[in-house]
Parts: sequence; structure tokens; C-alpha cells
Amino acid sequence: MKAITTILSVLALASFVNAAEGDAKKEKPKMDPAKAFAKMDANSDGSVSKEEFMATPQAKKDAAKAEKGFAGKDKDGDGKITKEEFTAPGKKKKKDA
Repeated sequence: MKAITTILSVLALASFVNAAEGDAKKEKPKMDPAKAFAKMDANSDGSVSKEEFMATPQAKKDAAKAEKGFAGKDKDGDGKITKEEFTAPGKKKKKDA
């Protein structure tokens, strides 16, 4: 009986460790903001137009969220995001109490 309990405990622990490793592998490392900006700036004019921004894979997944994200980064409202606007820190989200 002790042997079965020990084996089951070891198997449960191994499953937990394996699951934790799988979760760690799923996390994508964040890309450097300057590199991300350069990747989006398809025509290399030093700014990202709304069309360039909406052509990203993330924007294609959720266009409404991308529209809000573009508007939030376009601080001067000129319809394009400069590198300075893109790399500027955003507002922190308030947590509900």
C-alpha cells in the first residue's frame, strides 16, 4: 500500500512539474519596442500609419482593440505614430477595488 501511494505521489509531482514547464514555454518574450516599431514601419518613413498598424497579426486578431491601441499611442492625433509616441510609457490600468 505504501509503495502504491509513493508511486502515485511521484507521478502527481512529475505531472505538476511538467505542466509548470509547459506554461513557462508558452510565455512569449516581449520584443524590444524599437524593434517592434521598425517591424511595423513597412515603408521606413519613421512613422507607423494606421494602415501599417492594422496590418500587424495582433491587430488582425482583434481590430477593435487595435483601433483603441492606435488611438492611445497617437498622442497628437495626426494619424500616425512616431517612434517617440510608440516607445513612450502608457497609462497604468486602475485595478478595481
